[in-house]
Parts: sequence; C-alpha cells; structure tokens
Amino acid sequence: MKPQNGNFSEEKYRNQALMLSNRVNKRYKHLAKRYAKQNIEIFRLYDWDIPEINAVIDWYAGHLVVAEYIKKNINPLWLPMMAEAVAGALGVEMEKVHLKQRHTGYQDGRRYEPIANKDKKIVMSERDLKFYINLDDYVDTGLFADHRDTRLMVRDMAQAKDFLNLYCYTASFSCYAAKGGAKSTVSVDRSERAIQWAKENMELNSIVVESRFSNQEMVKNQKNILIKADTFEFLQKAKKKGQMFDLAVVDPPSFSSSKDSKSIDLKYHFDIAKDHIKLLADIIELMRKGSESIIFFSTNHQDFNLGTKQLLSIESSDQRLDEAASNTTKSRAIKEIKEITDSTIPEDYKTPKKQIHRCWKITLL
Repeated sequence: MKPQNGNFSEEKYRNQALMLSNRVNKRYKHLAKRYAKQNIEIFRLYDWDIPEINAVIDWYAGHLVVAEYIKKNINPLWLPMMAEAVAGALGVEMEKVHLKQRHTGYQDGRRYEPIANKDKKIVMSERDLKFYINLDDYVDTGLFADHRDTRLMVRDMAQAKDFLNLYCYTASFSCYAAKGGAKSTVSVDRSERAIQWAKENMELNSIVVESRFSNQEMVKNQKNILIKADTFEFLQKAKKKGQMFDLAVVDPPSFSSSKDSKSIDLKYHFDIAKDHIKLLADIIELMRKGSESIIFFSTNHQDFNLGTKQLLSIESSDQRLDEAASNTTKSRAIKEIKEITDSTIPEDYKTPKKQIHRCWKITLL
C-alpha cells in the first residue's frame, strides 16, 4: 500500500486497526449474549474510546456500521482499514459493513441529507417490537438505540394516556406508547419521508395508523395519527383546537432550518439552546389539567444548558385568563424538573468521554 499524502503511515494505521479490532471484539463478547436474551439486535460497540481512533461502530443484527468523526484532515484510506480489521475480528463479511462519516456542530444537519439511494430497509428487533432499518442511505439508520430505555419508560407510563411525539422521526416512541396501551398517539415530523417510515414501523408492529399532511382534519377517537407538519405550527393549531395530552416526548435536533417553513417567530431556523424555552412552553399549554402529566425532553447537544429557572417562571396564557376571571389559578404548573440522563443511557452507550444524550422528566400539576 503506497502513501497518498504526507500524513499517511501504513504502520501507524495498522496498529490502530489492531487496537480497534481487539477493543471491539472484547466489547462484543461482553454485550452480545445479554442483548440476545432481551431480543435487542442493535447496540453500540465503540465510540471514540481510544483518543487517536475517532470512530463509532454499531452492531445491526449481523451488519456493522462503521463511521468516522470528521476532522479537518482525513485520509480516505483510514476508515476502510479500520472497518476491515473490525469485520475480520467479528467474522462479518465486508458486504455487510457500511461506512459513514459523522459531522458535529451546525454541520450535524448533514445527517438528514441522503448519502446514497439504495432504498433498502431491513427489519430488526428491539425487545418485542420491530423496526425498519436503512443502513446505507442516511447517516442515521431509522432508530436511535441510545433511547431504547427511555422508550421503555414511555411504554410503562402510556396506559390509557393521550401521547404526543414531536420531531417523531420514525415514531419508535409512538410504537412503544401504543404497545403500552396508550389511548391515542399523535406523532409529528416535518419530513414526508419520516412520516412514511413511521407508518411502515407502526404497521410492522400491527398498530393501526392514519397518516396526514396537516393537522386540520383531526378525527375524534382516532387512536394513532401521523402528521407531517412543522412542530411550532402544529402546536399553534393544536392549541386552537383544544387538543390535550397526558404524556409527551420531544427530542428535537440541535439545529435545523427549513426553506418551506411558515414559522415567522423563528425566522425559519431552530437552535435548541435559544429556542427550547418557547418550545417547551408551547407544549406545556397542551398538557391536560387535573392530572400529573409528563414531558420527556431530550437533546444530544453536547453543550446544552436547560433553562430551568425560565421554565419554572413561565406564566401561561391560560393562567393569565384564569386569574383575570377569578383568584383561582387552574392552569398548568410545573411540579418538578428532574434530569434523568443516567437512567436513560443504556450500558453500551455509557462512556467517560461524553454523554450520548441528556434527558429531563418534566412533571406538571
């Protein structure tokens, strides 16, 4: 193998490949049997555990997704060498190895752009549910496995609840809520592709579903609804229609923008650090009064700080109206904001280097 630039060292890369394959093989032996007992076919094997090896490796039911965290100077030979070594150690054919590149910060938005057009989905299991996985066409594959334990929490709480799933992606949370006996689920995403994928996931799990391209025709007693809409536009319309929920999950992207969004307030851009207060305030307006409704709020933004004091000081429009009418306050109040990150990150995603996500449980009176 001949060097293609001054930064390439075949010996250095081979040493890295050996270290990586040994680390991944050891990790696989530690995790595989216990996850097999739980019927979990997707789990993480490596996430930049060795400082000089900036890769992330996931197991997908006999397939490997091997990705490189992008730096300024990369060598196109490095990632294939790492992948080949890991595949050899685990006995995976190279035809089942999928190479990707991951960006951070504002460039993380590239994860939603297509990187291939194979349009091939494979059914994989997570406990007693199944999901369609696309290993090639996007950086993300259709299921965020780091939230598998959070999904279980939602399932355990969902019985007889009206459930709201914002930025639903492929609606895995909604599938769990439906299987947990939710009275209804409403899943919202602005991507037509995501809504179609969500519909496929629900049907795969024998969940009756109706998909929509707006929330203008809500049907009473409809159990599971998928809505293609901008989140803030949905929240505004849902409030006008008097829709209420008992349980909600919101896991927005760190940054996003939309050319066709009509959201004037955000000027077509969303930044979770700046806009999460408005987002959560709007969601709180839709949470049912008279019971302890719950919002799960999560982000993978590495430098995020939740505006707890601002949230606790929110005075809803309902409260202003109620107080104008009487001295009795009937609107939503936040009982507790509790960070539950540690209990939502599975063993395979725990690492001293970073937290794969952060998560809060917001309980309302």
